[in-house]
Amino acid sequence: MNEATLTTFTWLIPLFPLASFFLIFLVTRHNRTLTWMLSWAAIITSLVMGWIVAFNTFGLSELLSGGQKGWKEHVHHLVDHPVVIESSVAWLPFRPEIGSWLRMGVAVDPLTAVMLFMVPFAITMIFIYSVGYHNYGKPRGTKPGVPNHGKEEPMFTRFFGFFCLFAAAMLTLVVADNLLLLFVGWEVMGLCSYLLIGFWYGREYDDPKATPPRKASIKAFMTTRVADVVMLMGIVYFYRAFGTLNFSEAFTAEALAAVGAVTAGVIALLLFAGTVGKSAQWPLHTWLPDAMEGPTPVSAMIHAAAMVSAGVYMVVRIFPLLALGLAGSESVGLIVGGIGAITALMAATIAVAQNDVKRVLAYSTISQLGFMIAALGIGAYVAAAFHLITHAFFKALLFLGSGSIIHGMEHGAEHVHDHHTDPQDMMNMGGLKDKMPRTFITFVIGGLALAGFPFVTAGFWSKDEILADAWHQGTHGNTLGMIIFIMLCIAAFLTAFYTMRQIALTFLGQPRTPLAEHAHESNNYMTLPLLALAVFAIGFGWLGIPDTFLGTEGVFYNYYHHFVGATVEHTLHELHALVPGVHELVTLEFDPVPLIASIVVALGGLTVGYLVYGRNPLKANEPDPLIAPLGPLYTFLKNKWYWDELYDTIFVQPTIWFSETFVYEWVDKGVIDGTLHLAARSTYAMGQYVKRFEERVINDGVDAIKDAVLWLSKEFRSIQAGNIQEYALMSVLTAAAFTILLILLPRIIG
Repeated sequence: MNEATLTTFTWLIPLFPLASFFLIFLVTRHNRTLTWMLSWAAIITSLVMGWIVAFNTFGLSELLSGGQKGWKEHVHHLVDHPVVIESSVAWLPFRPEIGSWLRMGVAVDPLTAVMLFMVPFAITMIFIYSVGYHNYGKPRGTKPGVPNHGKEEPMFTRFFGFFCLFAAAMLTLVVADNLLLLFVGWEVMGLCSYLLIGFWYGREYDDPKATPPRKASIKAFMTTRVADVVMLMGIVYFYRAFGTLNFSEAFTAEALAAVGAVTAGVIALLLFAGTVGKSAQWPLHTWLPDAMEGPTPVSAMIHAAAMVSAGVYMVVRIFPLLALGLAGSESVGLIVGGIGAITALMAATIAVAQNDVKRVLAYSTISQLGFMIAALGIGAYVAAAFHLITHAFFKALLFLGSGSIIHGMEHGAEHVHDHHTDPQDMMNMGGLKDKMPRTFITFVIGGLALAGFPFVTAGFWSKDEILADAWHQGTHGNTLGMIIFIMLCIAAFLTAFYTMRQIALTFLGQPRTPLAEHAHESNNYMTLPLLALAVFAIGFGWLGIPDTFLGTEGVFYNYYHHFVGATVEHTLHELHALVPGVHELVTLEFDPVPLIASIVVALGGLTVGYLVYGRNPLKANEPDPLIAPLGPLYTFLKNKWYWDELYDTIFVQPTIWFSETFVYEWVDKGVIDGTLHLAARSTYAMGQYVKRFEERVINDGVDAIKDAVLWLSKEFRSIQAGNIQEYALMSVLTAAAFTILLILLPRIIG
């Protein structure tokens, strides 16, 4: 297909779901059938166009016509020319004096192509699933803002409208050729997460510790905004340093070397702060578990296809900048890799003690994202990008599977008229294996992929590559690499353990409540996407089998490594020549230690989990077997290391005190209101004096003059009797008085 057509398709990929967002709210909002059909049409069109662009970038024709040899030549060409599609338009005159414009555009390179393969497909599966999840075709619910169990969601069209905007934002971020357009998609996703996490805004809980959807949405929005402010500073600094926001222009060896390693490290860390918030890394991880308050398709979208994946994708996208920063300062690697490793291990320990089926997966996501961030902190570019894609497939599968489980449990609740038992609590489940066979099989596939079941699942190959890179770094003088290797091995063991715990508590044994007893399989809208995602949760990992696996040569070919590596390989090679110490992409020699470690922690965790929970499944009202041996530690883990309580003490309560006491009581009421009241009282007192002056001086003075005039007029009136003789006498007397005055006045004066 010619380049012009592929460029047009790339522009249109995010525009179809964006257009459907406007059409749903302006045209089809009263027609639920037309709404989901329009949503499907938009996202499937984006999927088709995205796959056409991706497969052309993959060099599928070369692979089919020339075999592996022809495809290798295609990849070698990509190394020198990684940007396959690039198109932009002048958007904003930025420096008019030199005719400079800020340009917005799209670009496709190998990394983008892989994302265009995964993101539209996962989103499409979630869209299909959502129709069944919201009980399309059943009697319409009458209570907006809360779940209407067994009835069609009353805000059906609103949900799909927001979902289309969410999809458009993520696709925009993927194809963006510059940081600013990426940030636009980034922020729109933040808005959509707020709207969709709080979709059931009217839902409340009796438990005061529970976070209702309305508060969870605010928590997610505010937490990620804190990080995004720092990220925006990084974008400004990026432009100041490079004079452009375009990735291909900035990420050349010459441009990076001119900026310098120290500046690159600072910019990378500022941008990385956005990922800490968006991808829920410690210490800004607390919003993601509460984001489970939204409908399950929202959870799947946030955890797999968009939102948190976007955070890791951004760091992968700016990896040349990060690589230069890693070479310039050990602190950069310590911060990025340390945060990732701490997050991976911490979240895995918390997941061990959670009973909510979705909350376990939420902490699992935080942990797996930590794996990716830790890999990037030691320069393992391909390993992080590989785990990003495989994780998206099996985590979408697991979240949609959990939604199917909850759906089945809610059907049981409707059947027995029990609306008090929590349908998401795994302690209330059990025995769902026979009642929900499709969900069971696909959930087990996703769980094994998450646990890294050896050789079969995609999660094994991507996680093994991270461990292999960390081991290689650790055995070649990088202490941080060895520390990360040990921490990730422990996290991987715990991951396998809590995965088996979840499977056993949910599906094995006998039903522990009437809800589980009367649960049933979900509809085809919900189960068919599970089957499709299960294929990729297994098969996608085979594209990343290392070239040197088991020490063989020419048997395996790591398609993913060579293809995605072509995005930055040439740049890193040239940059290494200019700045020694910059990580280059290399094919690691086979080392059995990380392979054995990966196998042992996966099978070991699954085995221990089965021995504790699967061999003798829990009975009704039986406590968690971990409570007795762990004691206070179990309580500590169940309460999520008390991070929420700590943040409430350090940040929330002081902020409330500051706003209510200092700002409101002291500043507003004390200073501002006091000043205004003083001014008011002063003005009132002055008014009283002015009023008294007006009454005593002005009013009384006028009245006195008036009274004097009246008295004079009265007196003068008495002498005007109309008698001519009296007038004559008065005239004579007056004349005599004036005569005497005239005679005497000179003498008096003299």
